[in-house]
Amino acid sequence: MTKINKPSNRFSLRTLILFLVPIILLAGVIALFLSTGGGLNLTPAAPVEELTVERYVLDRGSIELHVRNTGPQELTVAQIVINSAVVRYTIEPSTTIPRLGYAEIHLNYPWTYAEAYTITIFTSNSIPFEVEIPVAFETPDPSASTFWGFTLIGLFVGVIPVFLGIFWFPALRQLGRQAMTFLMAATAGLLVFLGLDTLAEALEVAGELPSVFQGIGMIGIGAVTTFLLLDAISRQQTQVTGDEATRRLSIAMMISIGIGLHNLGEGLAIGAAYNIGEIALGTFLVVGFIIQNITEGLGIIAPVLRDRPGIGKLALMGIIGGGPAIIGAWIGGFSPSPFLAVLFLAIGTGAIAEVVYEIAKLIKKDIEKQSMPYAVFSGVLTGMLLLWVTGLMIK
Repeated sequence: MTKINKPSNRFSLRTLILFLVPIILLAGVIALFLSTGGGLNLTPAAPVEELTVERYVLDRGSIELHVRNTGPQELTVAQIVINSAVVRYTIEPSTTIPRLGYAEIHLNYPWTYAEAYTITIFTSNSIPFEVEIPVAFETPDPSASTFWGFTLIGLFVGVIPVFLGIFWFPALRQLGRQAMTFLMAATAGLLVFLGLDTLAEALEVAGELPSVFQGIGMIGIGAVTTFLLLDAISRQQTQVTGDEATRRLSIAMMISIGIGLHNLGEGLAIGAAYNIGEIALGTFLVVGFIIQNITEGLGIIAPVLRDRPGIGKLALMGIIGGGPAIIGAWIGGFSPSPFLAVLFLAIGTGAIAEVVYEIAKLIKKDIEKQSMPYAVFSGVLTGMLLLWVTGLMIK
C-alpha cells in the first residue's frame, strides 16, 4: 500500500526561501532591463512631467498652492505667471519636487474679490501647468464660527431630514404585512438609486485624480472590500443570534451606515463648493439634499417596522445615517481632497450594495410566506422614482 504524504502546515525556512527565490530573480530581471534598455537605445523626445495642484488657499494679499509631482520623474519649478504677469514666489520644502513629492508654493499677490485668475506654473523644461480660480474668495479658516457654520450645514443636510423620516415610524407601524413588504422593496429601490448615484459621483471625481493614483482601481478596492467586510459581519451576527428581530435590526443599522457614507459624500460636495466661493451652488445643494434625505429616514426604519427597537436605537441609527454629512462638510470646507472623496464614495458604494443584498434576502423570505411579487415590483420602482424626482431639484 502506497503511503500518501500529507502536506505540512508548518511554515519552515525552506518554504520561505522557495517563496523568495522567484521574487529575487524578478528583481534581477527588472534591474537588467533598466540598465540595458532591453537592447533599444532610445530616449524620450521630450521630458515627461506632471504637476497636480491639489488645493489653493486664498488669504488677504496672498495665494498658496498645494502641489504634488504625479509624473514619473522629479521636476523643478522655474516660473509662475498669474494671468499675464510673472510673479515672485517661495516654495517649500524645495523647488525640485521628487516623484509623488508634495510642496507648497506661496505667492504674495494682491488679488481682487470675485475676480477670476489663471495661474500657470512653468517647470525648468518650460512645461506649463495651469490652475483656474473661477471666483477669488478668501478661503475659510478653521475657526469657531466657520466650524459651527459647517456643522449647521451638516445638520440641515443630513441629521434633521433623516430624523424627520424616522418620525414616520409610529404611523407606518399601523400598516399591514403587504404594505410593509412594499416599503422594504421601496427601500431597496431607494438604495439601488443611491448606490448608482454614489458610483457615478465616484467615477466623476476619479476622473479628476492624477492617473498615478488609479482612481478606478481605488473605487474597486473600496467598494469590494466594504461589501465583503459587511457581509462577513452580517453572517457572523446571524450565526451568533439567529433571531429574526435582531437580524432585521442589524440590517436597519447597516442601512443607516450605507446612507451615512452616502451623506458623507454629499457633505464633501457642499463643503467644497463653499470653500471655493460657490455660495449659490452650495445653498442650492443644501436645499436639494434636505428634500431628498427625508426619504432616507424612511429607508432606515423600514426593516424594523414590525418590531419595537426603542427610541435610543432609532436615535442612534438617525445619527449614523445623517451625522456623516457634518464630517463631510468639515473636510470639504477646510481641506477638500479628491483622493478622500473617491475613497469615501467607493466605500459608500460597497456598503449600499451589501445592504441591498441583505434586504433582498429579507424580501425573498416574505415572498415565500405570501405571494406578493407586484408589491415588490411596485416598491422597487417607487423607491427609485422617488429619488429620481427629488434629484431633479438638485442636478
